[in-house]
Amino acid sequence: MTSPVHLEPFTDEPRHLEAARTGDPELGPFQLLPGTWANVPGLPGRGWNMIALPFSPPPGVGGPPFRLLVNQYNEELKFQLVDKKIPNRGINPADPANGDQRIIALDYEQAISQIAADDFPQSGLAGDPDLAIHHEPGLLLNMADQTFPGEPTIARLATIPHGDAVLAMGNPSVLNGPPVIPTVNALPVGVSQDLDSRYLAAYKHFHDNLFRGLFDPTDPTALLKAANEGVNIVRTTVLEFDSTVERGGINNIPFIVRQANASEMKATFFIQEIENEDGTNRLRLQYVQDVLLDFFPRTDGGPGRIKWPHVSINTMEKVSDVVDTSSYARMPGQDTL
Repeated sequence: MTSPVHLEPFTDEPRHLEAARTGDPELGPFQLLPGTWANVPGLPGRGWNMIALPFSPPPGVGGPPFRLLVNQYNEELKFQLVDKKIPNRGINPADPANGDQRIIALDYEQAISQIAADDFPQSGLAGDPDLAIHHEPGLLLNMADQTFPGEPTIARLATIPHGDAVLAMGNPSVLNGPPVIPTVNALPVGVSQDLDSRYLAAYKHFHDNLFRGLFDPTDPTALLKAANEGVNIVRTTVLEFDSTVERGGINNIPFIVRQANASEMKATFFIQEIENEDGTNRLRLQYVQDVLLDFFPRTDGGPGRIKWPHVSINTMEKVSDVVDTSSYARMPGQDTL
């Protein structure tokens, strides 16, 4: 299969838009992504999400003023268009350390619809099946050109209609074989993490009564690990994005900041090259994303507010290499896409 990390030297062609193409070496670690990844038809219902939300329990119920919402979902993730040779002007083009940078940007669009949901305490607000719960247009940046040693070489620019804009950066790596899926601490930071404490009753509820008989929000990546059992993953490209690195961050509208501020995001994508028993190959994509939401005063004496992990995981297959760029506007000087 095509190596996801081989990067040819940039050519002298000017900036232009073109349809994303699997195996394009200028995409660097993103070169296996162009096309459409989805749960349906092959892996339905492999998306899982957990999020704590401020909530006033009904009279007589009592308990902490939040509810834990869990979802099962299907996702479609499209990578369609490449913006090539985006120029960032340096101080001195003649100086190799301060010359111009040229970035390759791959656009994406993520759409998620839940197929089941529940919360505790039950609020009646979990929503119906087939409810759209997330839409995210964004860009992945290959910044391998003119990057100082130690600086991130990839970035993710994400925009979410709730009123959030994210810049997260990191570096890619390649593993010969399956990924090492991390275990994520999904309990709130700033309070006692004793699962038997009254404050964590919602987490205890779903730990003892797995959502859909499968998902434990206290160990959300367990299902990613289970999905890799018995699968012959011959190579994995790992893409790590972190909003807490220098110059990264999240900006939110005022309402979000006041009520439940999205303060940090870390996400890891695992692009998997799989060899089937009949010798054919296929591509699969897993990810774990953890967004910290800040609300309510901490009780451990630490600064700021309690940090509530909002964790999403999924396992999808690549369902098409075909891209549709007919809806995109052309840049000046661009003939066709």
